[in-house]
Amino acid sequence: MKKLIVANFKMNQTPSQTKQYLTKFIAGFTGNRADVVICPSFLSLPISTFLTQGTLVKIGAQNVNDEEEGAYTGEISAQMLKDLGVEYVIVGHSDRRIKFKETDRLINKKIKTALKNGLKCILCVGESLADRNTGKTLEVIRHQIEEDIKGLYENELESVIIAYEPIWAIGTGQNANVKDVENAAKVIRKVIFDSYSEKASRDIQVLYGGSLNEKNVGALLNCTGVDGGLFGKISLSVNNFLDIANNLK
Repeated sequence: MKKLIVANFKMNQTPSQTKQYLTKFIAGFTGNRADVVICPSFLSLPISTFLTQGTLVKIGAQNVNDEEEGAYTGEISAQMLKDLGVEYVIVGHSDRRIKFKETDRLINKKIKTALKNGLKCILCVGESLADRNTGKTLEVIRHQIEEDIKGLYENELESVIIAYEPIWAIGTGQNANVKDVENAAKVIRKVIFDSYSEKASRDIQVLYGGSLNEKNVGALLNCTGVDGGLFGKISLSVNNFLDIANNLK
């Protein structure tokens, strides 16, 4: 099975810059080594879904509102994203948990709304440095997953991807080591096993994210139990991300 790699542009790149990026990426992407999802800003989604129609590249959004519609100024609904041709959405990213105070309860509702509207969810979980230093990493991961997927049916997990992103490693240049990642993946699958079934535990896709680069990507994405990666800063360079996508082993 090919690895799944996801690019999260965060609040970077104008629609014009994203157009240039995707034009080059699509032209050079072979699709032989990895499946690719690119998550640009909301403003870049229309040009992104247009350019990637009929290609090997899928498009995701970085956020979604938990409500179907209504008086929520400045928000974007799952139905809007689906109508635009978006296939994936990131939920539970530490940026949203920390800076925007998103709770597990809210994230759970976002996931249910997104799934109801036919989107696939990339759920981010991970511990803080304080949690890591006090030995609470696995406890935090378990709690987040249990709360975030509460109430989902087993068949709905087919549209859920879980990304382990330790907060202390995001954008810091400090990545988790192989043992850290394998332990996290093991716990993620154990939670799914305990809550659903052995088949669900085996089938759920698990990603790693946090200071991934061309030097460590091979080791970290080939950890036992890991199916791919969630990339931040390095994905903003089309040359670097294209090289990773085409040469991932």
